[in-house]
Amino acid sequence: MRNPIPEGGMPTPYKTTPRFDENTLPEAIRNAHSTKAGVWGLLVVDEGSARLVFHEPRREVEVFPGRPAKIPPQSIHHVETAQDVQLHVEFFREEPNP
Repeated sequence: MRNPIPEGGMPTPYKTTPRFDENTLPEAIRNAHSTKAGVWGLLVVDEGSARLVFHEPRREVEVFPGRPAKIPPQSIHHVETAQDVQLHVEFFREEPNP
């Protein structure tokens, strides 16, 4: 079943991780990984900043509060954090348009 898209154009996440900081961010997120086919991620920084690093092609995206970063399905990536960061990841079955 597809997620309904509210009037603002942003689908509802079907799953959201807990909020992590620079000490609690799991190694699985710090190391190379990807989402499954058909699953989009959205890295949301609530406080501080983080870097979303895509492996192929290599590119880096700075993520700040109010400026989340999309993670396309099956894109190999990892997350690097700064001090005093609070972040979480939302998962969608359709491309999010923050």
